[in-house]
Amino acid sequence: MAIPTNRKPVMTLYSGSNDPYSHRTRIVLFEKDIECQIIEVDPDRKPRELADLNPYNQVPTMVDRDLVLYESNIINEYLDERLPHPPLMPVDPVSRAKARLMLMRFDRDWYSLLPEITGPDRKAAQRARNVVRDGLTVISPVFKDQPFILGDEFSLVDCSLAPILWRLDHYGIDLPRQAKSIIEYAEERLFARKSFKLSLTEAERELRPKS
Repeated sequence: MAIPTNRKPVMTLYSGSNDPYSHRTRIVLFEKDIECQIIEVDPDRKPRELADLNPYNQVPTMVDRDLVLYESNIINEYLDERLPHPPLMPVDPVSRAKARLMLMRFDRDWYSLLPEITGPDRKAAQRARNVVRDGLTVISPVFKDQPFILGDEFSLVDCSLAPILWRLDHYGIDLPRQAKSIIEYAEERLFARKSFKLSLTEAERELRPKS
């Protein structure tokens, strides 16, 4: 996703350097090889223009010419429709609806718990870890029969799941042996993917011990 020096990129992404929501959008950018300027945002020193662009003053925020988008799932679907190759959502309406339901459930069931996991209340943090652990264990059998969560093709749902799986050690979540299939899926099919490797910031690389 190199940016030619002779022209300004059309798209700009304001992205947190260790923010799972921003991370899943960066995966989409690199999966589609989209030319985009990525501006890393320090949560304690946000650029002034971010509040002007996004009323919630949050990352990720995407600027595409005169269009400003926020909320990573909205950005990701826009990118998939704006540059449809390779497609990251199913073609038929029923499968697309099911994919959107999975994305919603990830956000409500797991992403919503991440502030508790990293928060000061130890009991609440452990309860949240247990919920994420149990949820990942429940879906693990899916990966015994298919390479990706929707089947044979990598999708936006995989992009959404990858940042959580990458951060399991950081969050103190240990998956049981019953979750072997999802661990293999993460290590062999997600983290080895070129787009995933390129998506990582320096801060995110440091979340996992070097092998």
